[in-house]
Amino acid sequence: MEAKFCRTIVVNCVQRSAVRVIGTCGKNYYYNWSGNLFRRDKKKLTSDTFISRNDDKIKLLRPVNFNFATTRRNINNLTNGIEDNNTNSESDSTNYGTFSWFGVAGGFLLVGFGGYATWCWSNYSSRSQLHAASIPLSKASENVIPNLPEYKLSEVAEHYDVGHRVWVTFNRGVYDVTEFVAKHPGGDRILMAGGGSLEPFWELYPTHQRLDVYEILERHRIGNLAAEDQVKLDASDKEYFSNEPKRHPAFLIRSPKPFNGETPPFLLTQKFFTPNELFYIRNHLPVPEVNVESYQLEIDGINLPGGKTFTLSELKKFPKYSISATIQCGGNRRSEMGTVKPVAGLVWSGGAIGNAQWTGVRLKDVMKAAGFHEESYKDPHRLHIHFEGMDSDQSGECYGSSIPFSYMLDENFQPILAFEMNNRELPLDHGFPVRIILPGIVGARSVKWLSRIVISDHESQSPWQQRDYKHFSPSVTMETVDFSTAPAIQDTPVTSYICSHQPGDVIKAEPTILQGYAFSGGGRRIVRVEVSIDQGKTWKVAHVDTDDEAVSSVTTQHVRSDTRNWAWALWTVEVDFTHSMGDNEVWVKAVDSGYNQQAENFSSVYNYRGLLANAFHRVNLKISK
Repeated sequence: MEAKFCRTIVVNCVQRSAVRVIGTCGKNYYYNWSGNLFRRDKKKLTSDTFISRNDDKIKLLRPVNFNFATTRRNINNLTNGIEDNNTNSESDSTNYGTFSWFGVAGGFLLVGFGGYATWCWSNYSSRSQLHAASIPLSKASENVIPNLPEYKLSEVAEHYDVGHRVWVTFNRGVYDVTEFVAKHPGGDRILMAGGGSLEPFWELYPTHQRLDVYEILERHRIGNLAAEDQVKLDASDKEYFSNEPKRHPAFLIRSPKPFNGETPPFLLTQKFFTPNELFYIRNHLPVPEVNVESYQLEIDGINLPGGKTFTLSELKKFPKYSISATIQCGGNRRSEMGTVKPVAGLVWSGGAIGNAQWTGVRLKDVMKAAGFHEESYKDPHRLHIHFEGMDSDQSGECYGSSIPFSYMLDENFQPILAFEMNNRELPLDHGFPVRIILPGIVGARSVKWLSRIVISDHESQSPWQQRDYKHFSPSVTMETVDFSTAPAIQDTPVTSYICSHQPGDVIKAEPTILQGYAFSGGGRRIVRVEVSIDQGKTWKVAHVDTDDEAVSSVTTQHVRSDTRNWAWALWTVEVDFTHSMGDNEVWVKAVDSGYNQQAENFSSVYNYRGLLANAFHRVNLKISK
């Protein structure tokens, strides 16, 4: 039977599957407010197809043109000033104001829905167009649906657990998600929002900001939230994020709350050490309020009876130590993987990475002072070391992660408790007053605003350890994932990126300099970077700059060791486009000291979370006379 779109409204029919039917298309077909078409077989509704999803996707993002070369020059001047400027943040913010907003950020498209904004780097080709699943839409939830009952927050609050039915609000919608609790990928954590709003939790966990998630939620809608209560929720949200510091306007903003912004990639190759003000920011939760005078770091756990606490001044009495280390978000380059199939998470391009000189004290020195002795553990390889931050969600759960204890037993591993970044006080967005730096490991483990360290016989139970930052087979989906089948990501694979040019750049048919970065986790050194302008038929080896002089000034030994290379390599190559015209795709790949190489395309490394996106980076350039 061919289903035809019909306007008949049925507002009081709720099927057992919790899908609210608001329209009919004949005896066997139904559609809901989010545009899903359903077929009823034997009284059970099953998803059949979509009828409006593409319309929502296409109209949201339109690339805009800007003069890349001019913008790059403007911000180059800015970074030269920042690197040498030791003034405070107020002085820095004053300098920012002297630059034209369009000169710094022109070419980014701001799209905001439901309190969430995504900055789209301009001039992307259709190959790198942002995918539907990463565009946070909540059109239906923003609307008041006629003939549905209106509820006040006080009424919603009465439905806070399964026994009382679990009701939640989102924008203007009220939803009964009782039947969905058992299916929720995040387990019963959804109950934290029971009787209240989903919005603050979904801002904290951007994985939910997907079209398909909004569509699932809309199936459970039972009413509208009173307008006056929506205003109260908005006010509460502003208070929750009241401690956010000022950020540089050059950031490509991927989420405003909690703030997540990446460095424009063309800035990354200007300095070996990324300026603090432009170092990418990855916040999972609101920035906490920090009182330096009362700050304490707690260390406890197995064979540490009574534990030990250290004030900031006590930590600074330990021998000072510095390392040059690159921190990279596990989702860096996710937008490229999203061109294969939809992925869940923030739409990072290649700027969720940075390199800095981190100064502090050795973790091992502090642990020994807290009573740690390796010989007191029978089987230390079975243990884990947890790190907890001061940042927390509404339930009071703090951000946390852990690494296997075996890292601590490796003499090559150089973790530090950092309180300085590039010879300046650690910025608030980067973990002031103390952050753990775990070099060579995915950035999610280098916990900011560090408050507690624990030696345990099990890994952290934090959701960021158990249900995020894990890599799965390309065939695994959000609906079929079993988080227990994959270990938490630790070391990161080799990757490389072209920073000097972006897709669609027009260049002359002549020799051209290309620049970018390469990095591999686990302390592995970059031994080679290769660039191809003929679809991989031939490759040209780039000059790789590891800035040994800069590294040696902060790392006292084994600078060229193949197991202590924590910093990225910046590469440069000249390629000749003299005999090229029209579109020309440039490829780059890197090889590390373990002779690990990047995959040729993203289909082989695809995972639904878009993590560890490390296939060849490809940039399509337009060659003209």
